Amino acid sequence: MSSFGHTFPFYAGPKPTFPMDTTSAVIITVFLTVLVTFIGILPGIRGKMRLFWLLRVVTSLFIGATTLAVNFSGEWSVGRVNTNTTYKAFSPVRINADVGLQIGLRGINITLTGIPVQQLNETIHYNEQFRWHFGQNYAEEYIEALEKGVPDPVLYLAEKFTPNSPCGLYRQYRLAGHYASATLWVAFLCWLLSNVLFSMPVLIYGGYMLLATGVFLILSLIFFSTATTLTPMCPLRLGSASLHTQHGPAFWISLATGLLCILLSLAVMVMHRIRPGRLKIFFNQSGVEETEKIAGPEEGGLLSPRYRTSVESPGDQDITLSEPPSEEPLTEEPIRPPEEPQREPESSL
Repeated sequence: MSSFGHTFPFYAGPKPTFPMDTTSAVIITVFLTVLVTFIGILPGIRGKMRLFWLLRVVTSLFIGATTLAVNFSGEWSVGRVNTNTTYKAFSPVRINADVGLQIGLRGINITLTGIPVQQLNETIHYNEQFRWHFGQNYAEEYIEALEKGVPDPVLYLAEKFTPNSPCGLYRQYRLAGHYASATLWVAFLCWLLSNVLFSMPVLIYGGYMLLATGVFLILSLIFFSTATTLTPMCPLRLGSASLHTQHGPAFWISLATGLLCILLSLAVMVMHRIRPGRLKIFFNQSGVEETEKIAGPEEGGLLSPRYRTSVESPGDQDITLSEPPSEEPLTEEPIRPPEEPQREPESSL
């Protein structure tokens, strides 16, 4: 190996990394584009309805983007450790590195970053992904990593999640990911239905669908936590340190979003029970003309003439189209027989 300047030719080199998961970045970009589009038409809405409308749009897009993004996130369970460990197989060379493990619903992601990054005449900065979702073969990806000569810490962690590993982590996290992902898709569909129902005069059913969204989000957390806590975690030792995992950002964001959906749905149900009129005004479904008639001081404070009724309009009261009919009672005259015409006497010749 000395002819290569203490470098190992098996691995083609570190892959270019993106600051975040590309799928999550696409989802966030799409929802931000939709938000900017809605904000662009915001000046066309007058009065307090502008604030209500903006609040509804931002809250709804946040729930939808979160529900969809966490489904593709790889940070449901995370762990990180600084250690001194071997770098390559069949080599006594050791490095100081930061090793990270991210477990998602569709696979795992392992990172290896040298401390410092430049060691052994090369850049130690690796980011490897192994997937077990439908259509993916985890064992084949692990074999490919062996053939490429991936660093030893990455192979060690990836081997713990193989189907034939005695740790059983593959079956444990794979089943948890499948059930959690399925419930998240149902939660996303419930969110879509809630938006449709909130745009119709059936607000209470929109609240029910929002409640279902929160319930399915909580169920996804229960499935993931139950499957991963019933079986003790296999010890993961890297050199002189051990790597321990805990719930990641995706887990806590899902929990916060689920609780938010439940609270908002309960608020809709309570308002529908005690103040249905105010709830309809908040969703811009009732009293549209009334809110425009009863304008605030910022909108002029006067009623527009086109909204005045015939009783309130002074111009209509001064114009008399016809004399009102007399209210004297009608008396019926007795029916007289027709009079016969009087004949003149005939003169005698």
